[in-house]
Amino acid sequence: MAESLAIASISAPGFYGLNTQDSPLDLAAGFALTATNCIIDQYGRIGSRKGWSKVNSSSGNLGSNDVGAMHELVQSDGTITVLFAGNNKLFKLDGSNAVVELTYGGGGSAPTISASNWSCASLNGITYFFQTGHDPLIYDPAVSTTTYRRVTEKSGYVGTVPSADIVISAYGRLWVANTSSNKTTVYFSDLLSGHVWSGGTSGSLNVDRVWANGADEVQGLAAHNDFLFIFGKRQILVYENATTPADLVLRDTIGGIGLVARDTVQTTSSDVIFLSNSGVRSLMRTIQEKSAPERDLSKNVRNDLMQIVAGETYSSVKSVYSEREGFYLLSLPSVDEVYCFDMKASLPDGSLRATVWDSIQPTCFLSRRNGQLYLGKTGYIGLYGGYLDDASTYRMMYYTNHADLGDQSLTSIVKKIRAVFIGGSNQTVTFKWGYDFNENYLSENVQIPTQGESEYGVAEYGANGSPVAEYSDGIALQTLTVNASGSGKIVQTGYETDINGAALSVQKIEILFKNGKAT
Repeated sequence: MAESLAIASISAPGFYGLNTQDSPLDLAAGFALTATNCIIDQYGRIGSRKGWSKVNSSSGNLGSNDVGAMHELVQSDGTITVLFAGNNKLFKLDGSNAVVELTYGGGGSAPTISASNWSCASLNGITYFFQTGHDPLIYDPAVSTTTYRRVTEKSGYVGTVPSADIVISAYGRLWVANTSSNKTTVYFSDLLSGHVWSGGTSGSLNVDRVWANGADEVQGLAAHNDFLFIFGKRQILVYENATTPADLVLRDTIGGIGLVARDTVQTTSSDVIFLSNSGVRSLMRTIQEKSAPERDLSKNVRNDLMQIVAGETYSSVKSVYSEREGFYLLSLPSVDEVYCFDMKASLPDGSLRATVWDSIQPTCFLSRRNGQLYLGKTGYIGLYGGYLDDASTYRMMYYTNHADLGDQSLTSIVKKIRAVFIGGSNQTVTFKWGYDFNENYLSENVQIPTQGESEYGVAEYGANGSPVAEYSDGIALQTLTVNASGSGKIVQTGYETDINGAALSVQKIEILFKNGKAT
């Protein structure tokens, strides 16, 4: 009698995301060793990221230059304006998404703009632009919707606005820090008046003598739940009562962990996420604890991530938190990669499920109030959505970890590999498999059939393992099978496809094998 085939199954492929940190032999089946241009979808499956399309059809005076910063101004009457910088100029999108250059509308000579790495914040219907070595600027639509001016030219201007590199809007005022001559003082404007820097409730906070672990410099700011977070390079200060600056109290200090890049700080409804000198971290606070424990979100990819970060120009590293998509993106331009951290649910150890995107190459981000995610591109603003990158395909790759198929003392003879895919109509999937850590993979291409209408109740597997369509929430399930060959004690499989207009997720993997000789 012929020996029956055994089945090794992975029911939630890639559910735990990438793990390049630990030994691949010790990993749970849900981890991936490669997850490129992937996300963890809403059902916990490894799937293709979305692509992007151009928001503006022509570049105008932006030309073939990068979009360096983006910001959304929301006025009290509901008017929304997307502002952005590039080519050492300021722009906005008009009602038809055309690029409109903002011209200088103040008196005298126009300010010199030599870079586009602005830090932006809005207060009381006005957007403020701060960048080291530059005059702070404003876009005030109550005065003009086509021009910008210096903060010093705002009617009612008082005091001296710092020429800072960091600005946030929180608790009804602007907070700025990091000038060319002072990197240890946080300045704050008067209430609802980003142009008033003397008198009223404006003031400053010098933290030069507060750092617990020696001298440091302010690298970033964040606000959450009545707290002001001041990030240094190697430590963090937490001030309480930030809604009333006169009552600011140092509540906590965190040593040994600092902020690497200004634009990696993102505030969510319950967290402050940032790129530290030891990985992506989260400061989680509760009213009961009144403390600031830190959590390593990038634990499973930390070494690879930080090796890339070490070679970056920190001012070029950007991030975004998208509530709609449920992820935190970290762009690393030196290697044209984006690390995607899924924030819909954390792993038991507190880390987040991570994947890597290698072909989308954003220069900055903007998460809009309506949920849209904008990507800065060269000459354009991109809208995250659809499943093409500006009409081009992109490669999705998922590889399992290395694992034995149940008995490390026996050689496994793989006969078939079966995978259930969701979506991906008419796309070709390349199955790959290899043995004993050898990356000289065997492979076979299988095309997902064009998906028509189907119903529940059809058998999951057809005759001889042929694909049969079903529906799950209106999306077709396709079972693809390849005849495999070769043998080894350790097996790895991989799945690659060019995403071409349709989403694709991996629902289940089954490896059909026989046990060979004991070794």
